Amino acid sequence: MSKLWGGRFQKDTDRLVEDFHSSISFDRRLYRHDIRGSQAHARMLARQGIISQEEAELIVRGLEEILADIEAGRVEFAVEAEDIHMNIEQLLTRRIGPVGKKLHTARSRNDQVALDVRMYLKDEIDAIVGLLKKLQHTLLDLAEEHCETVMPGYTHLQRAQPVTLAHHLLAYVQMFWRDVERLLDCRRRTDVLPLGAGALAGTTFPLDPHFVAGELGFAAVAENSLDAVSDRDFAVEFVAAAAIIMMHLSRFCEEIVLWSSAEFGFIELDDAYSTGSSMMPQKKNPDVAELIRGKTGRVYGDLQALLTMLKGLPLAYNKDMQEDKEALFDAVDTVKKCLAVFIPMVSTMRVRKERMLAAAREGFTNATDLADYLVRKGVPFREAHAQVGKMVLYALGEGKALEDLSLEEMRQFAPAVEEDVYRALDIRRCVAARRVLGGPAPEAVRQAISRARARLDF
Repeated sequence: MSKLWGGRFQKDTDRLVEDFHSSISFDRRLYRHDIRGSQAHARMLARQGIISQEEAELIVRGLEEILADIEAGRVEFAVEAEDIHMNIEQLLTRRIGPVGKKLHTARSRNDQVALDVRMYLKDEIDAIVGLLKKLQHTLLDLAEEHCETVMPGYTHLQRAQPVTLAHHLLAYVQMFWRDVERLLDCRRRTDVLPLGAGALAGTTFPLDPHFVAGELGFAAVAENSLDAVSDRDFAVEFVAAAAIIMMHLSRFCEEIVLWSSAEFGFIELDDAYSTGSSMMPQKKNPDVAELIRGKTGRVYGDLQALLTMLKGLPLAYNKDMQEDKEALFDAVDTVKKCLAVFIPMVSTMRVRKERMLAAAREGFTNATDLADYLVRKGVPFREAHAQVGKMVLYALGEGKALEDLSLEEMRQFAPAVEEDVYRALDIRRCVAARRVLGGPAPEAVRQAISRARARLDF
């Protein structure tokens, strides 16, 4: 097969180089975006009088037929044609004749691939934002069921203060909001049309990039042709945002792994989202959560690959930049697959409310509330803190909880305690008292759920 760029060459490309050089094995997924971009380019060429209206219509129809054939599985891409752009152009020329060769007028593969990747990424950002919002809805539904479900909150993975499961879930809703915002911000910088930059220095033809931007739904047009073809910041920014999404999912998955263990026993995952052991008949493993946790590392790797590939490149386009796609595609695929399986895994898990409540009643999670109680009795906080600390040490030695101590035992350490201290130590009351904005009290949590739903539905 003769190369579209072969006029200057006297020898055929070595077969080994041809395979090494080709990107069709992975950039074939850009076919829809490549065809849409080419159709808009052809219409613009006709509008500017660079090709005739009849030629543009023939090109647009031919590309539409190729799109239908690709989606029907009737097209076999050729490695020798190197990439999706040249494959489609050669298919077009075979189909409509010499007019197909006019499509590439005033265009380079450099600005063409930049266009395709930006169009692709905008679509994928929209899809991932949709998945994140679906996950938020799932978490809000679950939170609504568990506004009164008391559980221990942790610092250093040690029981700290009582909270509610709803409050805990809402923390992840906030994380995923930030993920949505990062993606939408990244989309704004991705939404810039590079077509018209040519190989690096624009073109002598009177193009109208604003017309193409309108045809393809771009909000802006690139201001500098060198930057237009060499910029991959938007891809790096997306993969960085994807890495943070995976970090959030991984943290959640780590808690699911812990919570589903016998040592915690807070939840049980549905059988459909668990696996067993080939040797140990009793096992029920949280493999989905573990695998999401593991896949986080590959998205981190994708980010590192992009940054390393770009760090030493002079302007403008360099062949190194072909390496952007596999890392970008992998990050997209990994995030989408992980979100798609995480959502039903969380929505079907069974919550063991009594086990959570029992755990909250252990570990002196109401110790801070006792210190606050003493402060309200006029004891300076630092003194109250020390008194309660000594009381906890005594209770540990006696094998008792704070609320199991008698009034006389408590007064050895905190003379200010009165009969109403037991009311202050009740775990459910400890949670209910934290009505501050963003707090775990059922009242505060229900308000937070309402605000989050209003934001999601906006």
